[in-house]
Amino acid sequence: MLTVLILVPLIGAAIIGFLPVPIIPKISRWITFAFTCISFLWTLVLASLFNTNIVTQQFSEFLPWIDTLGLNYHLGIDGLSLPLLVLNGLLTCIAVYSSDTSINRPRFYYSLLLLLNVGVTGAFLAQDLLLFFLFYELELIPLYLLIAIWGGEKRGYAATKFLIYTAFSGILILASFLGMVWLSGASSFALEGLNTSALPLATQILLLVGLLIGFGIKFPLVPFHTWLPDAHVEASTPISVLLAGVLLKVGTYGMLRFGMNLLPSAWTYLAPWLATWAVVSVLYGSSCAIAQTDMKKMVAYSSIGHMGYILLAAAAATPLSLLGTVLQMISHGLISALLFLLVGVVYKKTGTRDLDVLHGLFNPERGMPLIGTLLVTGVMASAGIPGMVGFISEFIVFRGSFPVFPVQTLVSMIGTGLTAVYFLILMNRAFFGRLSEKVTNLPRVFWSDRIPAFLLAVIIVIFGIQPAWLIRWTEPTTTAMISTQNVVANVAELGNRH
Repeated sequence: MLTVLILVPLIGAAIIGFLPVPIIPKISRWITFAFTCISFLWTLVLASLFNTNIVTQQFSEFLPWIDTLGLNYHLGIDGLSLPLLVLNGLLTCIAVYSSDTSINRPRFYYSLLLLLNVGVTGAFLAQDLLLFFLFYELELIPLYLLIAIWGGEKRGYAATKFLIYTAFSGILILASFLGMVWLSGASSFALEGLNTSALPLATQILLLVGLLIGFGIKFPLVPFHTWLPDAHVEASTPISVLLAGVLLKVGTYGMLRFGMNLLPSAWTYLAPWLATWAVVSVLYGSSCAIAQTDMKKMVAYSSIGHMGYILLAAAAATPLSLLGTVLQMISHGLISALLFLLVGVVYKKTGTRDLDVLHGLFNPERGMPLIGTLLVTGVMASAGIPGMVGFISEFIVFRGSFPVFPVQTLVSMIGTGLTAVYFLILMNRAFFGRLSEKVTNLPRVFWSDRIPAFLLAVIIVIFGIQPAWLIRWTEPTTTAMISTQNVVANVAELGNRH
């Protein structure tokens, strides 16, 4: 049942890329959209069959692969990976639908989008360390090409920077994986049954630091963040949606699944430092966002700040805070995708994202009043306004982290206020006032441009009003992850000492 999620987009990529007959761009787009919709609907089927009372991996698939390497094809899902799989399916559908109908080299473009989906899906499903690494690296090349070929003016620089950072990230992750397996004496890379508790604490810390830096580059966390703003600014709108909405979550997922879950003693020891690192990322990302005049770069820096909340909650390692990490991943994915979609519409219709140029887009006759209204929804959700999914996710993060790290939590809450500041700056400068003379005669905004953003806005409000629909899938798994590793009491005790 899980292999279907990998095979469907893979078959779609093969058909579009290698079918020996001409395919017009519009047909390529709709074929790709059909395959992504099938994958997304299948994740919903899996969600409907998922038993929330079982905290172990479900729908497991196992097939021996390369015995000499200890590599097996082992897939499974639980409450940590299931919401991310659904998010990946949804945002991939939106990215394909939002792609330019007149894009150059459409068959190559859509094949890469489907391969990107394969890599991310496989990473969330893999129950083997080496298999996870293979899928983790698989998504690197498609994303590099999608930025380098269809990006902006400085796309070559941004794509190369992304490639170098992510390649270094992969080296650190692979080295840590090899260390865990070889030093523990395991016969394979299987996640289940891997016992690292007998390793010396110093060794565990060294391995965890490698994972933290490797996955911290992917988040990204300060100071490994510099590739992200450049990649977002140069990437096309659909690629920015996937980058912020899904690809960053591979890093947070890996940190929880392989860092905290496999090296709990080292995690306990480093937890106070991780909480402080989270505070730095939150404040730095939010402060940099205030200083931006490019709308897209402002949203990119806001992602750095909001991803810091995930590290804070993971460092606290309470059942409530770990639940908050998953909710924050989902809420950030939905909200950032909405913001990048709307910024993309503004750029498409005005030809600029410069806040020094844009004014008065709320003009009901010649502006973009509905786009502005949807952007207000995204801004309110990102700022943590009650009734939006951003509020409940951040509230749970802060509520779960405060008993362990009260100082770091209170300082991180400043980031919520800064979020309101820089997004109010964006709205005030771009949408209020008189319509700028430099962006007159704007093209009409069609419903095809509005539908994806409207859909995301509805989901953001629904989960904000009824978060239990999301929590029920995740809470049993996150609670079990904490209790089985006995991280809570140890981290709490260490936090009290600090």
